Amino acid sequence: METAFQIANLLVFPQWMLMIFAPQWKGTQWLVKSYLVPVLLACIYAYYIFSGAPLDFQDFSSFSGIKNLFAKGGDTALLAGWIHYLAFDLVAGSAVLQDAKQKNIPHRWVVLPLFFCFMLGPVGLLMYWVVRLVLTKQVAGQN
Repeated sequence: METAFQIANLLVFPQWMLMIFAPQWKGTQWLVKSYLVPVLLACIYAYYIFSGAPLDFQDFSSFSGIKNLFAKGGDTALLAGWIHYLAFDLVAGSAVLQDAKQKNIPHRWVVLPLFFCFMLGPVGLLMYWVVRLVLTKQVAGQN
């Protein structure tokens, strides 16, 4: 479990650093557009989510069901949950970077939202949404 946890963390870290510090580099752009790292994480996730206790999809319909899912699944379910976060936070960060490029938002305005996408996924996405709203409104107002 610890090894899989470390591998999953090591898979995402380089792409996050590239998105923050070298967003225009061709390698970064390829990673962002290919979704290679989230797909690799999805493979690890699938292995752990289906190798643990049998899934009861009704567990997903309530908070107590989710608690039960993690209680029954133990470390395997917890690891799968962590990998789920890593994958989707990276997808959110990739979407932020691509959208900012498309909307010509200067990268200096995207760095902090990317950092928060990395650490607290939805908070970073919210931050980027505010940045995007303010900057694209500003640009639209100047025309």
